[in-house]
Amino acid sequence: MKSEGILIRTCHGFDELRACVEMQVATWGYDPTDVIPLKGFLVAQQIGGQVIGAFDLSSNGAGSDGSPGSLIGFAFSLPGVKSPPHGPAWPYLHSHMLAVKDDYRNRGIGRLLKLEQRREALQRGIRHMEWTFDPLEIKNAHLNLARLGARCHRYTVDFYGHTSSKLQAGLPTDRLFAEWTLDSPEVEALIAGGGVKSIETSRVVGTIEVPAKIYEWKRHAPEKAHDVQLKNRGLFQEAFARGLFVDGFHVDGAGNGHYQLVNA
Repeated sequence: MKSEGILIRTCHGFDELRACVEMQVATWGYDPTDVIPLKGFLVAQQIGGQVIGAFDLSSNGAGSDGSPGSLIGFAFSLPGVKSPPHGPAWPYLHSHMLAVKDDYRNRGIGRLLKLEQRREALQRGIRHMEWTFDPLEIKNAHLNLARLGARCHRYTVDFYGHTSSKLQAGLPTDRLFAEWTLDSPEVEALIAGGGVKSIETSRVVGTIEVPAKIYEWKRHAPEKAHDVQLKNRGLFQEAFARGLFVDGFHVDGAGNGHYQLVNA
């Protein structure tokens, strides 16, 4: 997959996988206890996972398959099996990491990586993917829900426990689960149109807001960010206990994010 000088493809060879390892540190500031090592990427590829890279074709260097460009982003997933209480088990992919270098952000590269994950999964007959994300991250929520059409039914408190990630700002690692049905008519229409998912106002029974200042608060006033996290944690838990789920995300003119809740 190519777009405006960016090539999206599976990573090959030690050098490209090692670049993914290094990008973890550059993106999240991980210490060695949190970094997935080279062997982890190698094993994931062998057992049906994905290591998909984004390469800048205008930069120096060449990929292991001879194509030009250097790695500027990657998406990493692991295979899994869902075993519902009733009915047959079915395979899915858990997308554990997605990173894009600072200079290449806000150019739609994250979306391109997710779309290649989807294409490759469907090619293998895998229809479902999920991943976790920080509910306080407005940009991530917009990509996951408004651009890709994922939904959220689950919220987990302090999912990863302590993390060395600089982006977490010392807060508990609360996470929403994004659930993506790769071949649903809604997802297919959204991706084909290339736009933003719109929820009918009549369907929205509640919203949960993330203030636009959350990024500033994470850096300079983590106690305020924690207050928002605790408030929204309770709202998500209450909503999911009532059988509601998140089916959309809206960013208003002031930059505030709004999770849109609907009835199941």
